[in-house]
Amino acid sequence: MPRKKKEISAKSIKRRGRKRFILSILSVASVILIGGSFLAIVIRMQMDGSLGAVFTLIRNFFLTNEINSTLVIFWLLVIPLLLAVVLTIVIVRRNRFKYRRRTWEETVQIAVDAEKKLYIAEQEKKRRTHRFSQLNEIAESPHLKDGTVRSLAELCERFRLFAANNLHLYYTEAQVREFISGLAVSHILILQGMSGTGKTSLTYAFGEFMGNSSAIIPVQPMWKERSDLLGYYNEFTRKYNETPLLRKMYEANKSDAIYLTVLDEMNIARVEYYFAEFLSLLEIPNPELRYLEVVTDTWEDDPAGLKEGRIKLPENMWFIGTANNDDSTFAISDKVYDRAMIVNLDTRTPPFGDGTAQPVVPISFAEFRRLTENAQRGYEITKRNERRLQELDDFLVEKFQITFGNRILRQIRSFISVYVSCGGEELEALDDILCKKVLRKLAYKDLSMLHDDLDETSKFLESLFGENRMPQCREYLSRVAKL
Repeated sequence: MPRKKKEISAKSIKRRGRKRFILSILSVASVILIGGSFLAIVIRMQMDGSLGAVFTLIRNFFLTNEINSTLVIFWLLVIPLLLAVVLTIVIVRRNRFKYRRRTWEETVQIAVDAEKKLYIAEQEKKRRTHRFSQLNEIAESPHLKDGTVRSLAELCERFRLFAANNLHLYYTEAQVREFISGLAVSHILILQGMSGTGKTSLTYAFGEFMGNSSAIIPVQPMWKERSDLLGYYNEFTRKYNETPLLRKMYEANKSDAIYLTVLDEMNIARVEYYFAEFLSLLEIPNPELRYLEVVTDTWEDDPAGLKEGRIKLPENMWFIGTANNDDSTFAISDKVYDRAMIVNLDTRTPPFGDGTAQPVVPISFAEFRRLTENAQRGYEITKRNERRLQELDDFLVEKFQITFGNRILRQIRSFISVYVSCGGEELEALDDILCKKVLRKLAYKDLSMLHDDLDETSKFLESLFGENRMPQCREYLSRVAKL
């Protein structure tokens, strides 16, 4: 029932109640008026002595005739009895009618109240419909074909040429290998270096190369919690503020493509604050258990991809942060560095390529994982370098009280396997990851008291790996010794 009709029904019931009350008041007033007037006449007649004469006249009139006596009996006995019977019937029927009318009015009121509640619920539902309006529009992506590349070395070479010829972005072979190997080892990468060396562009170029553009999320200085990345529910608009990252995550869960998310200038705010839950979830071995809470309740029209208000952290999504190390940014903590792979972009690569446009290679997540898993099974770090790592670990523990740790040791082995499969050399990969994951920990020490130990460490590396080997590690030790 429309709202207007319901209001009319309720008003009509109240109006009839007021009419009945007024009629009752008028009836009582009439009885009092007539009865009072009759009583006043009787009292007046009694006072002037005429009342007795009236009664004597009436008695003589009726007793002198049998017909008159019969009429007296009829009017005094039969008529009152009949009136009593009729009055009783009227009262009973009236009460029954009142009961039925009251029952009907109550039924109508119940129906009005029920329809009013239904109307309010429908309006509430209309206001609540599709709080995730954009997520509901995301459809499942078509599956990608496998077999587009035969090896990781081919993938690196084709990507490097694509970036140069199609986008005029130039990277060294080592930089591309470090990037691809980093993707194989961790779902978190940090690209750091001077401004203008192509940190954001590297991730953008790889997304274009795969035919799935990367999502670039500019980090804001005031970010402190998960909602800065995933959005929040607005109580006033009754809509969820859907962020680009939330949409990309939802889309990635419906696709088998590779998704790259750039956290541009990630350390302009504290990474440990706004990215804390992501860091914790990525440590869970089973990807099917990685869920982030989006809302605390569930609505019937929420997107099907949300499970009890939570969204799955897609296994086919990587988070790649760009970092500038200057006075305007926060230092990235050891917790983040330990979980992430690092690519340094400190130099500009000279242009190369012939300008011939290269095709897009839509590689799927399953195919990329197959290539990296084959690389990790097909190549293992040599026994000689395993022994070198153990000796270096013992040396660093003795001199600086720092050690590899199981996580870093797993990353080293995995990184070397993939890097070699990308066309690089084992010692080159070992030099890169030791510099970024192990020797970097020296930055947390009081270096003013460790100059002699740093020189000794550089000589130890030369004696352990050979002369002119491990150039990144030795250059890093030389740089921190000057601090």
